[in-house]
Amino acid sequence: MVKFFYHNVKYRVRKSKEIKEILNEVIRKNGFTPGDLNYIITNNRKIKQLNKEYLDHNYATDVISFKLNEQKKINGEVYISIEQVKKNAKKYKVTLKNELMRVLIHGTLHLCGFTDYSEEEKIRMRNEEDKWLKYVKF
Repeated sequence: MVKFFYHNVKYRVRKSKEIKEILNEVIRKNGFTPGDLNYIITNNRKIKQLNKEYLDHNYATDVISFKLNEQKKINGEVYISIEQVKKNAKKYKVTLKNELMRVLIHGTLHLCGFTDYSEEEKIRMRNEEDKWLKYVKF
């Protein structure tokens, strides 16, 4: 079950029912079953803290995913910095909704086993994001 939580931010996800359906479909189409999925919308301070604690990076990023999978059942937590998402939306000249959806999909793909360390993996990840963004009605 997909749930949204908010940590020290005013922003709230709109059209959450449709978004939840798409995220569940991303999981199913990658051969998994959706389980307990928590998406936490937070700020740069929290993301930086998580990045430092778990990944040994001392900077803010837009998304961090934590897999808690049980074989073919996808469980996990996806932390999203709405501050970084806003910066990226400006940088890439897209709407905040579009960029947030991309990051939600990105985090979900990580839970499904996608990685983005190499250039080839980044391209594959971007192609998957683009494919799923076509289903989003903003």
